[in-house]
Amino acid sequence: MDETIARRCVTIARYMLEHRATVRQAARVFGVSKSSVHKDMISRLPQIDARLAREVGALLKYNKAVRHLRGGEATRLRYHPESAPTA
Repeated sequence: MDETIARRCVTIARYMLEHRATVRQAARVFGVSKSSVHKDMISRLPQIDARLAREVGALLKYNKAVRHLRGGEATRLRYHPESAPTA
């Protein structure tokens, strides 16, 4: 595997874990497609660092489990922006 791709996989994986980021969020930050991020995390990362791959796998599983909640929140904010939480 190309050293550049291996380095990208580890960097994106660490970012995702540190920020609890989704595949889309990580893709946006690193300027690659979400398909590339997903391929990196699912196929390439286990060959590079199995422990890191397990941690990212758990995060991806969690993100998949709550995606319906995120989608519902996005729809609510689209149609009722005044109900957005204030920080």
